[in-house]
Amino acid sequence: MIRVLYFARLREQLGTSGEGLPATATTLADLAAALRGRGGVWADAFALDQTVMAAVNQELARPETPVADGDEVAFFPPVTGG
Repeated sequence: MIRVLYFARLREQLGTSGEGLPATATTLADLAAALRGRGGVWADAFALDQTVMAAVNQELARPETPVADGDEVAFFPPVTGG
């Protein structure tokens, strides 16, 4: 099981702060594609033209980052400071 967390606008848009998913994806890109494949708000939130950051086990990650059973994946919008 992969623990998936959603933060900020994603949490609002998707109506959930997180969920557990079977460990069928092998990379972060695969996981995002599976979520996008749900359609509706999921397709909108994870559309290829949307900027979504991610962390795997609390470390910033790239689309090619591997994911595996027991991992925690967090998706969040970019953050700016000022």
